[in-house]
Amino acid sequence: MDGRTMFKSWRSEVLTNRKFYLSGLVVSLFLAGVISFYASSSPDGLEKVANDIGFIQTAKEHTNSKGTLADYGVKGIENERATVGIAGVIGVVGTAIVAGFGFRLLARKPKKDGN
Repeated sequence: MDGRTMFKSWRSEVLTNRKFYLSGLVVSLFLAGVISFYASSSPDGLEKVANDIGFIQTAKEHTNSKGTLADYGVKGIENERATVGIAGVIGVVGTAIVAGFGFRLLARKPKKDGN
């Protein structure tokens, strides 16, 4: 296998993966932006256990409780459906950016053949 064939093969794999990742991103944005509003409003596992056992009253607000994206919403947006969706989309985009940079740093480039 010469260098050109190897490069073409590697390039076609990247383009195929790009379509896959883009599809995953679109599905994630839809789930976070639209479907997340319909998620259960019941307490999560730790909060439920704290409530069941009876130590929920000793809980303190966390450091970022006054932050822009605290409590699964965006501060300043009154519409509950919109605030949950926007917070979800921001989370997906932020995760995609961080993961993209991380994957680029870790990605292996094809070795050039000395021939």
